[in-house]
Amino acid sequence: MVRFALLGFTSFYREGFEVVLFLQSYRMKLAGRPVLYGVLIGMILSGIVAVLTFVAHRRLPYRKMLVLTGVMLGGVLLVMVGEQAQEMQAAHRLPKTNLPALSSFVPPWSGVWFSVFPTVETLAAQFMAAVLILGSYFAARSEVLRRPR
Repeated sequence: MVRFALLGFTSFYREGFEVVLFLQSYRMKLAGRPVLYGVLIGMILSGIVAVLTFVAHRRLPYRKMLVLTGVMLGGVLLVMVGEQAQEMQAAHRLPKTNLPALSSFVPPWSGVWFSVFPTVETLAAQFMAAVLILGSYFAARSEVLRRPR
C-alpha cells in the first residue's frame, strides 16, 4: 500500500513540476497576464471534469470516453511519427522524396499543426503507424471475441 501511495505522489509531483516549468517558460515569453488567464481557464475546465467525474459518475459513458481517448491518442501518435520523420529528414538521416502532385493539395499549415508533409517517407511512416494502431485494435478485439464467457 505504501508503494502505491509513493508511486501516486511521485507521478503527481512530476506532473505538477512539469506544468510549473512549462508555465514559467510561457511567463518569460508572454508576461504574466496571458498565463494567468490560461491557468484560470484550465482550472475551470478541470473543475467541470471533476464535477462530472465525482457527481455524475454513474451516468457517464465510460466506454465511449475510453474509445474517444484511444482515438485521440492514435492521432497524437500519427502527428509524432510525422514530426519525427520530418526531423530525421532535416538531420539528413532519412532521404526526402517530395511528392509534387500532392504538395498542391496539402496546405503548408498542415505540416505545422498535424505534421503532414508531402514526402514519401513521412507519409509512409504515418501510414505504417496507422496500420499498427488499427492492427492492434483488431487483434485485441478478436482476442476478446475468442474468449469463452
